[in-house]
Amino acid sequence: MWAPMGRGRWHGCAHTVWATAAAHRGILEPRPMATRGAAAKSRSQDRLYSSADRKEKIDMSRFSVENIRNFSIIAHVDHGKSTLADRLLELTGTIDKTKNNKQVLDKLQVERERGITVKAQTASLFYNYEGKQYLLNLIDTPGHVDFSYEVSRSLSACQGVLLVVDANEGIQAQTVANFFLAFEAQLSVIPVINKIDLKNADPERVEKQIEKVFDIPTDECIKISAKLGTNVERVLQAVIERIPPPRVHRKNPLKALVFDSTFDQYRGVIANVALFDGVVSKGDKIVSAHTKKTYEVNEVGVLNPNEQPTHKLYAGQVGYLIAGMKDVTEAQIGDTLYLQKQPVEPLPGFKSAKPMVFAGMYPIDQSEYNNLKSAVEKLTINDSSVTVHRDSSLALGAGWRLGFLGLLHMEVFNQRLEQEYNASVILTTPTVPYKAVLSSAKLIKEYREKEITIINPAQFPDKSKVTEYLEPVVLGTIITPDEYTGKIMMLCQARRAVQKNMIYIDQNRVMLKYLFPLNEIVVDFYDSLKSLSSGYASFDYEDAGYQTAELVKMDILLNGNLVEELVTIVHKDKAHSVGKAICERLKDSLPRQLFEIAIQAAIGSKIIARETVKAYRKNVLAKCYGGDITRKMKLLKRQAEGKKKLRKIGNIEVPKDAFIKVLRTQPDK
Repeated sequence: MWAPMGRGRWHGCAHTVWATAAAHRGILEPRPMATRGAAAKSRSQDRLYSSADRKEKIDMSRFSVENIRNFSIIAHVDHGKSTLADRLLELTGTIDKTKNNKQVLDKLQVERERGITVKAQTASLFYNYEGKQYLLNLIDTPGHVDFSYEVSRSLSACQGVLLVVDANEGIQAQTVANFFLAFEAQLSVIPVINKIDLKNADPERVEKQIEKVFDIPTDECIKISAKLGTNVERVLQAVIERIPPPRVHRKNPLKALVFDSTFDQYRGVIANVALFDGVVSKGDKIVSAHTKKTYEVNEVGVLNPNEQPTHKLYAGQVGYLIAGMKDVTEAQIGDTLYLQKQPVEPLPGFKSAKPMVFAGMYPIDQSEYNNLKSAVEKLTINDSSVTVHRDSSLALGAGWRLGFLGLLHMEVFNQRLEQEYNASVILTTPTVPYKAVLSSAKLIKEYREKEITIINPAQFPDKSKVTEYLEPVVLGTIITPDEYTGKIMMLCQARRAVQKNMIYIDQNRVMLKYLFPLNEIVVDFYDSLKSLSSGYASFDYEDAGYQTAELVKMDILLNGNLVEELVTIVHKDKAHSVGKAICERLKDSLPRQLFEIAIQAAIGSKIIARETVKAYRKNVLAKCYGGDITRKMKLLKRQAEGKKKLRKIGNIEVPKDAFIKVLRTQPDK
């Protein structure tokens, strides 16, 4: 058994065993005698060798294009993608069989803790089938709707997919979405029904669902149990038989697509590349089509699943490339790399991700601003779907307005900042991007466009300046057992949704399609849906453009003074309930003063909700033992006048932690 030490190093002689076994399989080149002797020496001496000396270089020219298969595993959350990837790695001898092999490709701490895949991960597998040596490049993808950008990027480097469906749960919302991503990319789809070992598994029912929804014949489905390893060998054989080899030309000039990248503080940017044409080797001078900068290749290799250097990478193969890119802005995902003396037409790249949710991010202490800036830059190279705009706030100082693909994406990004870069931040309540159509030619000239996008509520234009407001809408797909249909329809109607379609995918499962305003589902819709359906319903959405809406800007006033950070954009019908909720949260978090504080929610000049923080009061009647009532009234009146005067001159300093409590995402809403 081997254990990874740092970047692809192995303990002691286990590496020698792996290398010898690999040499028997005909993958490695013969090792020089000196190296073999060195590997047999004591472990302490072995550590003196650099990792590059100890790693055997695989000869990739042995794999002709016909013997290469590039494929992804796609599925709904928790249908067993990463478990299937573990079994495939074991079957091909890429990793040893041990009981510790759980989510081997999920390398991030956040993935291990939450039990979900966040980053698509690549591994190259070597497999003997009918006397031929095949190279299988596997990409394990995330299943949650917030990371669908990772899935669509991974599919660009593939010719086929394994569509994994849980034999117990059946087809769920993200299964449908991921299938259509693969279908649009014209990839071969191999349906795999997983978890047939479960007590309630019903693979025949799932086969019929696959045939009805995706029009794939039932005899093409492979029934497996990834946990127990049952029938997994059939999957590898199907990959070789049903997925075509890549259509590439090795004699053409180099053309490589960067489909992912990570930042290493010692070696700079590590780019994951798929080669469409040509060959790349160490020492080549390459150019980035995006920045037009020239780099020298320091190392190329395959991920096996740790980095394994090779002499060259050939067209049709997927691997990594290190070329001394030190700046995080240099490795753009979707970029094309080519040889300096042989320029080529760049590949189409990727559609840039469209942020669905915006949130303000600020350092807890302004002295940490520069550290946080560098952490955000490094993390956005690894997660290119986050958009970053500079922002500042009177209460919270300098920060950023970040765009995310969804709420889970936002939470994971925040968690990765804390775990990987030790940065703690304040995240404000998420908002969605609205649009406003300007009315006068003068304003259009000022803004230089007729339609403006509003990502910060404080910049919301007045009603007199616009002809109409637009809000983002999404087409949501809900798959649920039919006994919950009534409750779910009521929930959707309460969220201003419009029903588009309703299909029974089998006797007791319904697929509902609704058009939702994005701001209605962004915070707590998913939780409400899960609790209504006892966890059985699944939800997925895709962008559906914008629609006109009656939007209003709601101000929060403290004793008549506007608090800019708490300005929100709401739909006219929901203004009262949202305003009341914010006022109540403020009342709980503002410290009491010696004078009364009126917290008001206002639309224009109309007050729609109010809460009052009572003043601290001295008991002025303590010295009156009995006595005339007029005496007491006189003392109380004098106190009331003093409080009134104090309220006029008293300035309310809202403490930072009160802002944080109100602005932070409300988990209990």
